[in-house]
Amino acid sequence: MRSKKRKAKKIKKQVNKIKMILCLVVEAIVILTLVVIIGWNKGVGDWMESLQKPVVRKLEMSGINSPYAVLMQVKGGKIIGNMKGDEKIYPASMTKIMTYIVTAETVSDLQNTRTTVPESVAEELEGTGSSLAEIQTGESFTIYELLNLMMVPSGNDAALTLAKYVDSLNITADDPQYDEDGDGKMSCVELMNKKAQRLGMNKTHFCDTTGLHDPDHYSTVRDIAVLLRYALRNDTFREIIESPRHSTGVTNIHPSGITYYSTMFKNLSDPSVTGGKILGGKTGYTSEAGLCLASFAEVYDREYILVTAGASGNTGSPLHVEDAVTIYNRLGKAIEAQMTGSDGSES
Repeated sequence: MRSKKRKAKKIKKQVNKIKMILCLVVEAIVILTLVVIIGWNKGVGDWMESLQKPVVRKLEMSGINSPYAVLMQVKGGKIIGNMKGDEKIYPASMTKIMTYIVTAETVSDLQNTRTTVPESVAEELEGTGSSLAEIQTGESFTIYELLNLMMVPSGNDAALTLAKYVDSLNITADDPQYDEDGDGKMSCVELMNKKAQRLGMNKTHFCDTTGLHDPDHYSTVRDIAVLLRYALRNDTFREIIESPRHSTGVTNIHPSGITYYSTMFKNLSDPSVTGGKILGGKTGYTSEAGLCLASFAEVYDREYILVTAGASGNTGSPLHVEDAVTIYNRLGKAIEAQMTGSDGSES
């Protein structure tokens, strides 16, 4: 009898020991999972993505109309094509990608926050030859609508209205180096320059929110690629920049709303390229900047960013869009070559 009790007691101890070990294992798994999740949110995910080798290690960029071009893989941020990528350019309306980011990260409720187009917008843009969404002084829009009107038809009037709204928030300057006018407040442009530095866009400086020419308003195609890669993390930005057109809701001046068309898609009859398609993009043009385009495409299940600048605007042809089609097709063919056994590079 005693022997049976000793045996039962021993079995019970072993069961308890096993339970304790299982509990410790479960706890370890939970802790490890939490560490991975927190680490991913704090940048480990980006670091791991950066280790992912691109399918094509290097792509030849010559033979296009634009003298400046960078091709980047979105996942990991690897540059796989580079032509004068770090040389100074004027970004023209590609600037509006940063205007979008600063506005979207400053205004918490894009869909319900409203502002009215101030009279000063038309006054400041008069005689500049700006691309316009033709919004009217006193017209009321949500911030979301204005972001669409800035990005889709590239309305400088929408960009300037957004800038004036952000300026009106009187955001306190927490770092004097970005408070360029020394008033203790951060204007929209100052916030744009601060964000550029935070993103490592060290060869970029903004003077305005529209991209109208100023000798001190400059960037590089590499910096703009970095900016677009960051912006693509924002689902609303993706929704807008992928839209071939946008119809506004009812406003106090346009009771039927207005429909606008994308400055890129109206010059792109077929977004298909070898192995995929062009998903979206932001165009730009001034006589000093030439034709510019920051675009992104999915090619064989991976996303890529192409930024080009400096193509001639005097031919009547959308050379910047043609360059995007050329490069993405070239990329698709290089990936096909890799699939069939080559090393995936072009020379």
